[in-house]
Amino acid sequence: MAETSVSIETPSPASRMPTWLPRAMVLAFALLGLFELVNWAAHELIGIAVMMTVAFFISLAMEPAVDAMAGRGVNRGIATAVVFLVVFACTIGFLVTLGILMVETVGNVLDELPRLLDELVSWVNHTFHQDFTVHQLRDRLFKDSDVISSYAERAANNVWGLSNTVLGGFARVVTIALFSVYMTADGPKLRRSLCSLLPPAKQGAVLHAWDLAIDKTGGYLYSRALLAVISAVTHGAFLWLIGLPNAFALGIWFGVVASFVPTIGTYIAGILPVLVALTIRPIDAVWVVLFVVVYQWIQDYVLQPRITARTVDVNPAVALLSVIVGGALLGAVGALLAIPATATLQAFLSEYVTRYDVTEDPRIDRVRRGQAPAPDPANAPSPESNPE
Repeated sequence: MAETSVSIETPSPASRMPTWLPRAMVLAFALLGLFELVNWAAHELIGIAVMMTVAFFISLAMEPAVDAMAGRGVNRGIATAVVFLVVFACTIGFLVTLGILMVETVGNVLDELPRLLDELVSWVNHTFHQDFTVHQLRDRLFKDSDVISSYAERAANNVWGLSNTVLGGFARVVTIALFSVYMTADGPKLRRSLCSLLPPAKQGAVLHAWDLAIDKTGGYLYSRALLAVISAVTHGAFLWLIGLPNAFALGIWFGVVASFVPTIGTYIAGILPVLVALTIRPIDAVWVVLFVVVYQWIQDYVLQPRITARTVDVNPAVALLSVIVGGALLGAVGALLAIPATATLQAFLSEYVTRYDVTEDPRIDRVRRGQAPAPDPANAPSPESNPE
């Protein structure tokens, strides 16, 4: 029997697995796991980062008042407590006023709803030559009661989720308030600790940026508060003149919401006075809308430029864009913080960006050839420079 020999060929060095490939695969999997861990941690901690950012901006806004009291010899901790207690009292007063207004307004609307429906149906029948009745609308509404019952069922199922949302929001507000108090009271220690981590050449730039942030954020808050007071007094007086109830409370509501809610605050604030006017004299709602539009124009072009000229001097288009970007990134919180953050960044960059003199050119003012441009009062010669 012939023996069969089997030859085993050894693989050539070129066909072997590179020695570095297993280590590279292990390293790639380790890096992928580290990325997933960091990504998970970032998503879990984004809420805390947002709360810390809000607390930092609140402490920046409160620090000028605390510094002023500390400069008069008041203990910094006591000054911080006094400032935050005043802010807390004003906030509670506004919320109580808002609650009273909402309860009374809803009650008045429900009481006047039958009369308003009768007047609306009469106006529709007279204008469009129809023959609707309130009973037909009521029958139609209860005929389609499946929609109402399904909505009530969904609302009942969401009660637990709503309660959790309210409790979570309250916990976030308390957390932000506590950290704001700590950051304001220990502001000097916080700045000293931060500067201790930097070389002396960088400490001045950091402290300068911190001062700009305090000036712009505090200026934004105080300018908004002044505009809110003016708006509250003006709207309260107008609503009192036309005979609306709770005119002073409605003025406070309008002043706060219109001044502190960016971009759309005026329109949100105008809803409640219009509803109150509709329950008493519908024609007053028209006067309220007209007054709101006129006052908004005066505030945008007369009051606001003068009040914010020394505090938050931001171009209206830039402010609107910053509110949109802030809202897209962080929601309502980003929209509220967008303007002071933009003002701080603009003031900081303006001191480090080089600017050059602009040569006179008719294309800048877009004047026609042969037409002299309008004289600029800022460049007008002074009487002292007149040779005569």
